[in-house]
Amino acid sequence: MIRLFRSRMYLALALLVMVLLFGVLGYRFLSDYTWIDAFYMTIITVTTVGFSEVRPLDAEAKIFTVVLIVTSVFIFAFAISVITEYILSRNALQLLKKKKVKNKINSLSKHVIICGFGRNGNQAAERLKAYNRPFVVIEKNREVIEKFEEEILFIEGDANEDDTLIEAGIDRAQYLITAMPDDAANLFVVLSARQLNKNLFIISRASQITSQKKLRLAGADKVIMPDKIGGDHMASLVVIPDLITFMDKLSTDGENTTNLEEVTIESFMTKIDNHSLRDLDLRRKTGCTIIGYIEPNGNYIINPGADLKLQPQGKVIVLGRPEQIKKLNEMFHID
Repeated sequence: MIRLFRSRMYLALALLVMVLLFGVLGYRFLSDYTWIDAFYMTIITVTTVGFSEVRPLDAEAKIFTVVLIVTSVFIFAFAISVITEYILSRNALQLLKKKKVKNKINSLSKHVIICGFGRNGNQAAERLKAYNRPFVVIEKNREVIEKFEEEILFIEGDANEDDTLIEAGIDRAQYLITAMPDDAANLFVVLSARQLNKNLFIISRASQITSQKKLRLAGADKVIMPDKIGGDHMASLVVIPDLITFMDKLSTDGENTTNLEEVTIESFMTKIDNHSLRDLDLRRKTGCTIIGYIEPNGNYIINPGADLKLQPQGKVIVLGRPEQIKKLNEMFHID
């Protein structure tokens, strides 16, 4: 619809230019006016302002003037109607689009809120999309929103404002990622978010080492320093290149290339008679290998023994090829 309106507007503008050229050329050659006088006569004629002619017109020039007036009236009327319709329709479409986005956000629960859509925010969104996790992005740069709004839910506004966070559904959200480049801005977002939702799991970006403690005190559960991680990764490629390359192969780049999976114990409880890792027997059933166990209190056990007792609210970390992970998810109906 927007393309149709644009094509009509281009047509209207082309007709306006044509009628001006028609008037200028007519007065220039019919009445032997100078180019300036011909342009002046054309403007006062098509706009019907009622100014006097440069000099008296002969019969031929008067007939030309009548034709120019009638033609310009219709063309100007058409142009005004098209431009008005385009502006009103564009506003209506924008309002309709905003309402549609608002309804989608209102229907979300246990979703992720991303504050800032720079490099880190963009990467977080791509990873969440790969895993079909619902998320909303808060961004104040209109150009960025217009570039990605067809594929991502955006809230246009400042993440430091409580109203913006509320509009993003922070009371129903499960996670918040604040990925803005300024540590002070991230700190304010963490403070506001923690006040609005006490149970929210908050992950914040930090640029300075001194900001880590402040962000945790403000309520962040995890603080990530992208620059530090990048530097450590590059140095590790020098010291232990093969191991780091192998670890990169295990990175989870989407549901179709997943090598690692985190599964809650509740997903297994109805499928086994006893409650130990041996009873799960995932290696034989799916080909996946259990490489870690997370206790309910958050303690991590690397390479747990087969007789380890499983506890509710615990989690196991499994390693496998994409087809093995897929078989695991299908067997235990894991989303």
